[in-house]
Amino acid sequence: MKILCIDGGGIRGVLPIAILHAMEQELKRPIGDMFEVIAGTSTGAIIAAGVSININMKELLENYLKFGEKIFIRQAKVGLFKSVYSDRYLRCLLKKAFGELSLAEIDKPLIIPAVDVTHGKPFVHRSNYGHPDSENLSIKLWDAVLSSCSAPVYFPPNNVENRYLSIDGGLWANNPSLVCITESLQFFQKNLNELKIVSLGTGMQKIDFRIESDKYWGVRHWLPFHFPSMKVTPKLLDLALNLSSESITYHSQLLLQDQYLRINKELGEEVPFDDVTYMDRLIELGYELYNHERNRIFKFLEL
Repeated sequence: MKILCIDGGGIRGVLPIAILHAMEQELKRPIGDMFEVIAGTSTGAIIAAGVSININMKELLENYLKFGEKIFIRQAKVGLFKSVYSDRYLRCLLKKAFGELSLAEIDKPLIIPAVDVTHGKPFVHRSNYGHPDSENLSIKLWDAVLSSCSAPVYFPPNNVENRYLSIDGGLWANNPSLVCITESLQFFQKNLNELKIVSLGTGMQKIDFRIESDKYWGVRHWLPFHFPSMKVTPKLLDLALNLSSESITYHSQLLLQDQYLRINKELGEEVPFDDVTYMDRLIELGYELYNHERNRIFKFLEL
């Protein structure tokens, strides 16, 4: 069973999209044709949902470029009394991409980790492939994806049909690989040696927490302010998402060994998930990474 997993990472999602776009261009076929299960968290959920319904990756990349700057227009500098960003343009992007499709209309296995913050538990949205925990398949695809994208403080929680509030799935599964492994063992009744996972990261940041003489760390250390703009950067959240991805990568590689292909790249600096000025550079890095890893990907997938 071949599985595609895509990490969260906000605007850094353009990096894995560029990889998939280059792959689609070369093979002249949709990415979804090459995998039996698709999974993504947060920005990765947008990409995974697109792959599951055969949206062209070039089109998705163009939408990221078109909507990115609008999505990350601040309505609050700090996020103390309201979320830093509105989800208005994010909703617009998702509705434009996925229309009124519901989870019930998607037969290809699609897995989207989220958090049911109302009941304080992890939650997984699944498409219509028969899993007994798929309680409500009437949820729109765009709504399920938005549920996984709502980073706390930065976006408001997503109200899912007035039943519960949902926030970013990256808080527990920023890399959805382990979710897919357990799903494969428990529901699809596969053995570990029957799985092959291609896992796409959104770039590894160098998040710098320097040793300082001030040992009493507060908000200004974890969520640094920038003067004179007084804007706060998502340093703590980026660290949490990075730790989630890397720990899951470690355990997935330990379990699957050579049947786990992780494609990611060191960025060499902090690239906040909301900094749209890095988009062009990240796209270029994605194409470079594809060219560097192309032979390994093709061999792994037996293309």
